[in-house]
Amino acid sequence: MVAIQEVSLPRNCTFSPTDWQALAPFWYPVAFSHEITTEKPYGTRLLDERLVIYRVSNGSIIVAQDLCLHRGAPLSLGWIENDRLICPYHGVQYDQNAQCVCIPAQPKAAIPSRLKLKTYPVVEQYGLVWTRLVDNEPVGFPDLSEWNDPDYLQVLPDSVELHAAAGRQVEGFLDVSHFAFIHAKSFGEQDNPEVPDYLIEQTEHGFRADYVSSVSNYAHGMKHLAPSDFLWRRLFELYVPFTAKLTVFFPHGKLHVLNAASPISARKTRVFVPICRNFDKDAPLQDTLDFNHQVFAEDRDIVEEQWPEDLPISLAEEVHIAGDKSSIIFRKRLAALGLGRSFTA
Repeated sequence: MVAIQEVSLPRNCTFSPTDWQALAPFWYPVAFSHEITTEKPYGTRLLDERLVIYRVSNGSIIVAQDLCLHRGAPLSLGWIENDRLICPYHGVQYDQNAQCVCIPAQPKAAIPSRLKLKTYPVVEQYGLVWTRLVDNEPVGFPDLSEWNDPDYLQVLPDSVELHAAAGRQVEGFLDVSHFAFIHAKSFGEQDNPEVPDYLIEQTEHGFRADYVSSVSNYAHGMKHLAPSDFLWRRLFELYVPFTAKLTVFFPHGKLHVLNAASPISARKTRVFVPICRNFDKDAPLQDTLDFNHQVFAEDRDIVEEQWPEDLPISLAEEVHIAGDKSSIIFRKRLAALGLGRSFTA
């Protein structure tokens, strides 16, 4: 369990105080790298906290609370000039250290030391910008080392936004018994719904679920590309709370999919999905993007309709079958973080 550090919750926070504090120390993606420029600040939210993100000329990225302490204006509505973030209300200027360095209305007056932005740690990795809202002790960072491997093709689809809890979305990504039903139009095989037993290994950051079945990962119309007797291995690796890596072993290589769910609020989630593969590197990228979009849209349609909207942490609240092992361990690991029964993200 990550140590709890008392902090002020965001205004109108949709999480309970204990749940927010349990989730805030972990790393979440909050933007694509290409969305953060030296020309205009970028506004977003994480765990209900309003964030402003901007880049300076040396390439560094600053993630800060989207609030000018002068009169409460959102800095994401401002602009960047000479590496300074400028408030749209009174033109107050902040440098790359997030310190106010100019108040145009009183250019010769001393600048209050409190006029400094609250900033957060930043990691730029896998084409994404990651941050954490509480920096109290080291936590695991999701591993997609293939992103930097020249033997792999890197693909960065559009993010997926859904009106659902991040926990529900991640649990669906880890689920292996819905292929034949939810993904019947993309790759699922309705005549092959049985879930073989699979192994789960607990890890420091979550778990590894090693699943082997005869369900092809090729899209319909392309399933002939694999030998008829080929067994498909899918390795799921969870990084608590809301990131999971799927490695699919194809006949001629590996496909890696990182499902990084970023909880905007308790029931609104933005999912980033970096993808790498070391085969079919000359195939049209649009086919990969279209297939990914279809699969995640199929998941979104059901996840947004699940009830209760909150992911039940208590195992007694829903009925489980043998094929739900990954879901069960997922909920247990979230409970171990200190998340309560009222958990909603």
